[in-house]
Amino acid sequence: MNVKRSVLRWLVLPVRFKSAASYCTRRLVQVTRWLFKSREHTNFTYHLTDLNQRYLAHFLGIVCNRPAETMEGYMREVLDDMALRDHIAKCTREGKRNFLADDEPRYARRIGWYAIVRAMRPSVVIETGVDKGLGACVLTAALMRNTAEGYPGKYYGTDINPKAGYLLQGPYSQYGEILYGDSIESLKKMDALIDLFINDSDHSMDYEMREFETVAEKLSQHAMVIGDNAHFSDKLINFAKNTKRNFLFFQEQPRDHWYPGGGIGVAYSCK
Repeated sequence: MNVKRSVLRWLVLPVRFKSAASYCTRRLVQVTRWLFKSREHTNFTYHLTDLNQRYLAHFLGIVCNRPAETMEGYMREVLDDMALRDHIAKCTREGKRNFLADDEPRYARRIGWYAIVRAMRPSVVIETGVDKGLGACVLTAALMRNTAEGYPGKYYGTDINPKAGYLLQGPYSQYGEILYGDSIESLKKMDALIDLFINDSDHSMDYEMREFETVAEKLSQHAMVIGDNAHFSDKLINFAKNTKRNFLFFQEQPRDHWYPGGGIGVAYSCK
């Protein structure tokens, strides 16, 4: 009986291999296409699938206590913002790091960040870890619209790289600024109440937790904390538990890209 089972196992091995390989072939094709079409080497950008965007709208509806249709409208707003797209494309082409960045703006989970800012109408938004400044532009674009509607706000980005944030120029720079130096040291100097905090700097879990601990006493009553590492780190869910906040996580599904995607982890209050 054991011999027969072993023989059958070997006979079906090609079938099993074909089944497993079918999940990898598409990814290999995507990698090959990306190697020749993209210039990115880190902080990969991509679009989300249509279905994933629908999931994101409902996720945002829960954390922001708004109808999913409202959040979906905000997401469409940033995706249809041609002035923002043209600005990012132009600054990318003219930037000194254009050989490491693609001209086409692809926001991925940042459309969720944008929708949160539009729904929350925060006075102070902080993003640690700026890189090129794609997130900075998306967030300040949301603040720009909020201000026009009578709800002004300010963006602060922190980054240890003095060359970070080169996309934050023109009208978008009127709604935000980059604080250069160690993020934790910059956070310690902040004396304003923080309404939205986005952690996306040093991806070591120890540093991530230190950022959360540093801003804990600087958060406003209904502040929201977003962790960009929550797809592999448990620090934000631990922070949420320790500070009696709710926690939810959204997983990205990139469209036509080999990268499996990150996500949005959110610690928030329902009070």
